[in-house]
Amino acid sequence: MTTGLSRWPPGQRAPAPPLRGRTLDGKALSLADFRGNVVVVNVWGSWCSPCRAEAPDLRRAANETRARGGRFLGIDTRDNAAAARAFVREFAIPYPSLVDEEGSLLLSLRDTVPARAIPSTMLVDRRGRIAARVVGQVTYPTLTGLIDNLLAEAPRGKP
Repeated sequence: MTTGLSRWPPGQRAPAPPLRGRTLDGKALSLADFRGNVVVVNVWGSWCSPCRAEAPDLRRAANETRARGGRFLGIDTRDNAAAARAFVREFAIPYPSLVDEEGSLLLSLRDTVPARAIPSTMLVDRRGRIAARVVGQVTYPTLTGLIDNLLAEAPRGKP
């Protein structure tokens, strides 16, 4: 599996897939609900050691970028509900995660994220297009740099 960072310039970005489902607390949620914001989509599992290692960096970046338009959405894949909720409590994750017990949401990302690449992080621009991905563990400096770059792009409808 290839790990690392990939970025796409605005003219080469594909639309993000229509991710939707139920969150760990049972609420309906869709990636489209975040349209107009820069969205970080992180695929994780409570059983994944690199996911545990990156969780504090994700939490910090989510808290620090929210006021500027950064939004986060987790995809908890191939996990059980009790372990996933314990992970969220342990790491004080401040954003929702979609439940993906069978891996179907991860499969919908197959054109961007390899199906066995957990953790993986995908960044979606304000227009709903995939701007970057990190296959493997993401770090705070990488994540906030990518978010800052996307937030600096012209908002929707602007040149």
